[in-house]
Amino acid sequence: MGYKILTLSPGSTSTKVAVFDGAEALFRLNVTHPAEELARFDQAADQFDYRKQTILDALAEQGIMLSDIDAFSGYCGSMGPTVGGIFAIDDTVCDHVMNAGVNHPAILGAPLLHAFAQEAGKPAYAVNQPDTDELEDVARITGYPGVYRKSHVHCLNQKECAIRCATELGTTYEDGAFIVAHVGGGLSVACHDHGRMVDANDVLEGSGPFAPNRSGDAPLKSVVKLAFSGEHDKKEIDGVIGKTGGLVGLCGTDDARIICERIEQGDEWARVVYDAMAYQVAKAIGGFAAVLKGKVDGIVLTGGVSHDPRFVNYVTERTGWIASIKVYAGDFEMDALAAGAIRALDNLEEVMTYTGEPSWKGFTMPGAIPEV
Repeated sequence: MGYKILTLSPGSTSTKVAVFDGAEALFRLNVTHPAEELARFDQAADQFDYRKQTILDALAEQGIMLSDIDAFSGYCGSMGPTVGGIFAIDDTVCDHVMNAGVNHPAILGAPLLHAFAQEAGKPAYAVNQPDTDELEDVARITGYPGVYRKSHVHCLNQKECAIRCATELGTTYEDGAFIVAHVGGGLSVACHDHGRMVDANDVLEGSGPFAPNRSGDAPLKSVVKLAFSGEHDKKEIDGVIGKTGGLVGLCGTDDARIICERIEQGDEWARVVYDAMAYQVAKAIGGFAAVLKGKVDGIVLTGGVSHDPRFVNYVTERTGWIASIKVYAGDFEMDALAAGAIRALDNLEEVMTYTGEPSWKGFTMPGAIPEV
């Protein structure tokens, strides 16, 4: 029997909850929150007591009490840019996220975990929190003065899959160099060098390869022309960048399985669009191989689209010469949260104290242009 770890991840209309016995999940739940219930709350922060009770009720149905749990670990939004790793969740973390001015349930991750941990008398951890930013300075620079790149990627799953790849290759995440492509609804490709995610596309801001429902890179002047044409408002254009671009904008669906069926039926447009997404992923991987000076221990493909052999084969044919390719299809975020808590309990990884100080504060050297 291993440690019992409770993990959670609050989403817009549900909260993912799982309990692990060591590395094995005893159960995974998606605790739904009906729209009519959420309508009672003006702000996401106001949902704290409601979500806490629904989670406790769901645990009780599974015969789990908080006293059964050895540690609590979760997806903790709005901690701001920090280095990756494990942070102890304390009052400082909770005060910061609840006063960050963000109206999204992800801010409830840390307060919920902290409340459960306080009641149980056990520790709570934030593992590779979503705003992790470890980019090298040279990776931040763009040619547009005052616009700098930041890190918004699938950090938790990225790092977990890199750790798995390292183990499979007989090394460690801290001693190796890896390129990870997470291809789900969003798409992130990141360069991991000796324990740090030193370069990546920005999923939220619309950079990198296009995704099933995000635009990725696009010619700037064309986008500016659309923005000032008078035919599109800001909400619509932001929507294409973050929700309705990519496969769904080009082919009417973000379901890779449907697009593959259309390709099998002879749909040439679906073929060229889908291949273009894989092409751009391969090109991004090749670019990060240059960042690592060609010394790449492993390439990882993860996310839901990595279940598709066509996508995997397309990327492998173009990047397999760089390094060994490992496929971990799907999403391992809850497993990653449990694994991080176990590393903390076993003193295999340092548990950091959160200060609220960002890992990147902007460029301060003489001549540097302030961020817009």
